[in-house]
Amino acid sequence: MRKKESIGYALITAYFKKNQLKPFLFQEETWNAIQNGESGLVNAPTGMGKTYAVFLGALIQFIDQNPNNFNRKYNSGLQLLWITPLKALVKDLSRAMEKTLLELNIPWKVGIRTGDTTAQERLLQNKQLPEILLITPESLHLMLSHTQHKEYFNTLKIIAVDEWHELLGNKRGVQVELALSRLIHLQHLNTINTTKNQLIIWGISATIGNLEEAKNVLLHPLQQKGKIIQAALHKKIKIHPIIPDEVERYPWAGHLGLKLVHKIIPIIEENQSTLIFINTRGMTEIWYQAILEVAPHLSGAIAIHHGSIEKDLRMWVEEALHQQKLKAVVCTASLDLGVDFKPVDTVIQVGSPKGIARFMQRAGRSGHQPNATAQIYFLPTHSLELAELAALRQCIEKNILETKPPLLLCYDVLVQYMCTLAIGAGFYADELLNEIKKTHCYHHISIDEWNNILLYLTNGGKAFHEYESFKKLEQQEDGKYVIKSKKIAMQHRMHIGTIVGDAMLKVKWLHGGHLGVIEEWFINRLKIGDSFVLAGKNVMLSMIKDMTVWVKKSVATNTAIPSWMGGRMSLSANLGEQLRQVFSEALQNNTDEMVALRPLFELQQTLSTIPLSNEILVEIIAEKKGFHILVYPFEGRLVHEAMSALMAYRLSKLQPVSFSIAMNDYGFELFCDEPIELTEQSFKTLLTTHHLLRDLQLSLNDSEMAARAFREIAVIGGLIFQGYPGQNKKTKHLQASASLLFKVLNEYDNENVLLQQSYKEVFEKQMEEVRLRMALQRIQQSKIIINYPQQFTPFSFPIIADGLNRNHLSSEKLEDRIKKIQQQLLR
Repeated sequence: MRKKESIGYALITAYFKKNQLKPFLFQEETWNAIQNGESGLVNAPTGMGKTYAVFLGALIQFIDQNPNNFNRKYNSGLQLLWITPLKALVKDLSRAMEKTLLELNIPWKVGIRTGDTTAQERLLQNKQLPEILLITPESLHLMLSHTQHKEYFNTLKIIAVDEWHELLGNKRGVQVELALSRLIHLQHLNTINTTKNQLIIWGISATIGNLEEAKNVLLHPLQQKGKIIQAALHKKIKIHPIIPDEVERYPWAGHLGLKLVHKIIPIIEENQSTLIFINTRGMTEIWYQAILEVAPHLSGAIAIHHGSIEKDLRMWVEEALHQQKLKAVVCTASLDLGVDFKPVDTVIQVGSPKGIARFMQRAGRSGHQPNATAQIYFLPTHSLELAELAALRQCIEKNILETKPPLLLCYDVLVQYMCTLAIGAGFYADELLNEIKKTHCYHHISIDEWNNILLYLTNGGKAFHEYESFKKLEQQEDGKYVIKSKKIAMQHRMHIGTIVGDAMLKVKWLHGGHLGVIEEWFINRLKIGDSFVLAGKNVMLSMIKDMTVWVKKSVATNTAIPSWMGGRMSLSANLGEQLRQVFSEALQNNTDEMVALRPLFELQQTLSTIPLSNEILVEIIAEKKGFHILVYPFEGRLVHEAMSALMAYRLSKLQPVSFSIAMNDYGFELFCDEPIELTEQSFKTLLTTHHLLRDLQLSLNDSEMAARAFREIAVIGGLIFQGYPGQNKKTKHLQASASLLFKVLNEYDNENVLLQQSYKEVFEKQMEEVRLRMALQRIQQSKIIINYPQQFTPFSFPIIADGLNRNHLSSEKLEDRIKKIQQQLLR
């Protein structure tokens, strides 16, 4: 039932008419659902007004509930809690909301609560919360640690979870699930014996393939089915490939991009503003320098933006972009998301984004208004990435999107959450268990697992019961669990919301001022006097003190480019599937990018073959130095890493032989000094799913990988304290502590849930075990083509070059060596 006759609805539609706008049908449907007290998930392309669907729905609800004094009702208490994954989103979002509130003459205040919010501002908020609070998951958990947190949310009507597709499937999403379960529980306590309406939850999502599951995970704590409201709108995306003047038939991954930097200068100059997306932070630094070298006249008109740059500089870049003061920004995923960067005319994607949703999200940063066409240029960093562009085109045309599987039983996040509640008002075990079982993540938690966690938190479990520092929770006479130790409470409060990344050091100028942050492992490779690049500045390392890197300006030309962990992205399953189809039709595809690649594919067909989508190609190439076995599943780097180790292990069981291994997103290489006889049947036997987990454990040393995963889990779960501000532990000390705890738990408490989680995460994340199993099943059903080319092929060359890069022993420069091989192959 529509409620167009309501006062609130009439005011909002008049507001649209005044601004010469007309609401979309999906926005009206959302407003109506909110008026009817329903929860759900709004899905629409980037730039189509998803924010206003929920935000204006909250205003309509408020106006209708206060028809006589909505424009005079001050200090109404928190009405709308807006959870957002990125701090970069909140400033632009709050500005847009405040503008609308002013035009509608509604005296609501908009507040921001993130890690950047000052202590004074947080104190004022605690005394009187604004009607709208924009908050990150971490800051929300901090609020839940306050003794009086129940009172904060007494007046709350609606929760909006922005960019839910970015939160689903990671531990920050689990934090949101737990926070929602708590807020719903608090509302239930507040509404006993009253007629107060139930809390409403709305997720806001752009590109995601498993919408129904995403909605169910979000609304699980409500125990409601809810509804999905989808925009019947198609975001028009215009893709412009940047074709190299000469496409190499023997491509080498990564080296082509910078050769094409001159081709993007006209694009920057022709448009008012351009976002240049790079996949890694290190490469943003390289591209920023390269653009200025080719076009020095752009100095001052371009900027750099990534997560390791100082907050003030990032905010300046965002503001300058909004005010059209910049021609271009070289950025990473730090600007994937955002609210209406109106001046952005076009986007340049450098290198394959490796995922459909990521590409569409970035394309949507341009033309960020309803009915506008997004303009995106694609610049390959090696020739075969043009085939990935062709696959991206087909995925967009067919509306194929990646799914985001939700996480289950993240014990480390749960342990942290229990301590968060315990330093505040405390909790009763049975009550909290019932509360968390209403989340999707923990709905299958067993009573044994729950008791194991309580045992660990109260007396350290089987392994650490002799150590007082591990006995965090105490049970009061009334049965409530609390943390009484001021030291433990202080340590935990400082790390609430921590989802571990790699250890970061602040970078400051000697003469004062922040520059950004850098990973400790990178700095450890440098010595005093070495130069490196950060935030587009050449700097010299002067000293390291108190977790801070002190630098001064450098005039050196030989500077190190920082690289950050986690820089390797793997081809998504959906894009890999479409890429196999693109390769199988390579010689018939007449798009610009595939026509440019035709000489490469013709050479591949001549020397070996191009596999069809239902075929697996295996190439065995003999050289004087040894034998290359190359397999092309097109399943992404992570799957190939596990698959190659599995195959090498099983081959070594058949005959004594050792391998060096290399891989990329298209396939993998096993290199050995003895010939290996393969048939279609023996190949399938090597890659069977029989005894998969056992053989993976033996081939990849899962214990060592689990030990690395355990460090993150141990910090999140509170086993390891990272240190007080200014006294943070060094990474090597954290690693040593984690390693010791891992060994102790393995020996004395191997049923500990945090230990078991580390092994589980190795298989799920690092090995992509589910996707690997599906790939192996596909191989069993495919035709296996085994060829013996007389020389390297266009498909094999980038994998072999990657192997040379990782296992390079020659004093000859790597680039010179690869070019020499290329020249020999082209004779």
